[in-house]
Amino acid sequence: MTTAMSKARASSLNTDGPRGARPGGNLTGSTFFGPDIIAKRLELFKETLPNASLIAILINPANRAMPAVLKEMSTRARALGVKIRSEEVRKPSEFGQAFVAIAKERADALVIVDDGMLISHASQISDLAQKHRLPAIGFKEYVQAGGLMSYSVDHLRLWRHTAVFVDKILHGASPGDLPIYQATHFELIINLKTAKALGLTIPPAVLARADQVME
Repeated sequence: MTTAMSKARASSLNTDGPRGARPGGNLTGSTFFGPDIIAKRLELFKETLPNASLIAILINPANRAMPAVLKEMSTRARALGVKIRSEEVRKPSEFGQAFVAIAKERADALVIVDDGMLISHASQISDLAQKHRLPAIGFKEYVQAGGLMSYSVDHLRLWRHTAVFVDKILHGASPGDLPIYQATHFELIINLKTAKALGLTIPPAVLARADQVME
């Protein structure tokens, strides 16, 4: 997987991206969710908040990908010299209690893991993070709702690649013969207005890597 990069560097990469295994049958498609993407958020936050020692992880345990995500994040946390603490939420009504628990643990920051339920309530999560003055990084919808930072796949580029599949299938290719497209382009977005509200100064090196800075 690639790391956060500037637009110039991203545009210099091969837009076709690497190819995964062929699924067989009559299936093909794209994949972009991976534990390493979420773990990269941990790295970005350690760079943004170098003194952070405890980082909370907001997860939905009903998501079957969570064990793999937490395993990768634990490995990354050890390498970074930080501790992580997962906080589970299964429904929106549990958000408030989760943030109270995170505050009691005196977590320095929060990483929000991709999950349909969490994404659909990005605004509520953003409000709670600001209420508790907790720096947090998550998916694009989170930063668009007023959150501090996001690191995620460039969905627009991924969706555009769908046309490649359509063209090849219309020209006779069997879907099962087309390897899964693995996303290689990612976006780092920083909300400076939220950073100011939290009293944070984003390091110049992190700002320089951002694909978008919201002011």
